[in-house]
Amino acid sequence: MADLSSKIKHIAVMRLSAMGDVAMTVPVLRAFVKQYPEVKLTIISRPFFKSFFDGIPNLDFFAFDEKERHKGFLGLLRLYSDVKKLKVDAFADFHNVLRSKVVSLLFALSGKKRATVDKGREGKKELTRAENKIFKQLPTMFERHAKVFEELGFSVDLSHPQFPKKAVLSAEITNLIGENYQKLIGIAPFAQYDSKVYPVDLMKEVIEKLAANSSNKVLLFGGGKKEIEILDALAQPFENVINMAGKIKFQQELQLISNLDVMLSMDSGNAHIAAMLGVKVVTLWGATHPYAGFLPFNQSLENALTSDRNVYPKLPTSVYGNKIVEGYEDAMRTISPEDVVSKINKLI
Repeated sequence: MADLSSKIKHIAVMRLSAMGDVAMTVPVLRAFVKQYPEVKLTIISRPFFKSFFDGIPNLDFFAFDEKERHKGFLGLLRLYSDVKKLKVDAFADFHNVLRSKVVSLLFALSGKKRATVDKGREGKKELTRAENKIFKQLPTMFERHAKVFEELGFSVDLSHPQFPKKAVLSAEITNLIGENYQKLIGIAPFAQYDSKVYPVDLMKEVIEKLAANSSNKVLLFGGGKKEIEILDALAQPFENVINMAGKIKFQQELQLISNLDVMLSMDSGNAHIAAMLGVKVVTLWGATHPYAGFLPFNQSLENALTSDRNVYPKLPTSVYGNKIVEGYEDAMRTISPEDVVSKINKLI
């Protein structure tokens, strides 16, 4: 519990990007406001992510204006000034990059308490290096975020999570997906880096097997012209597979994801979005590994299917999937479509 003498009644929390990282803050903030209803939170993030925080009591969203007001060093001074006016008592840096460090320092100089997330860079180096690898589970990002609050005097228990209710789907979404299904399965087959993407021919097999059950409705998620073309080709042969990319707004996408029975995702943002909404998630891992701390919230390690380390002993080769290791391009082919489908069927 927080120190009874604590005068902290309002905490500013900063986490700007990327999508999955911002989504990972949500379960921790939900737990915090439930356990400390007398403390107000203000989350500083990009405007695009505002809907992640909808409905969380006692939490305000502050939009970071990267292009104009908060651009550059002078912009960070303005950001500090804008947030200070909200009468915050402490600053929680969930990002630990140059921008957040500058704002954190300004709060410290003004006499406010501050705490910064420890990203555990040393442990991650040991996990991903080729030689003398230390292959062990590192603290999760959720534990690391909770530790920031602990440093401010508030211990947060993440063991009894609460999730928002499933959203009521609009007529527009219902018209798109129809109503003739028993199970709603989401598939998000893309990630920022190729080393984290399951081969398209194998994903096609997964979709084929899931679509063979007429009581399943399979929804494909993605974005961008190239991804939409691939998703269209994957959905085209099947009546009960629908490409949702480019058809609905982001907020509607969140509402739809909250209604899924299961989400199949790479190690990417969609996995964390589904998890923050309380949806079961099956994840597929290539160059990366859940031991780095990015297993989606409240999900079992059993539902994280990893590439075979007996065949590819240097795995994981990267924390984020941005390193290319020669000869490891086909690592994800060691995850069979049968195993993926079996895992999904077990969960639904």
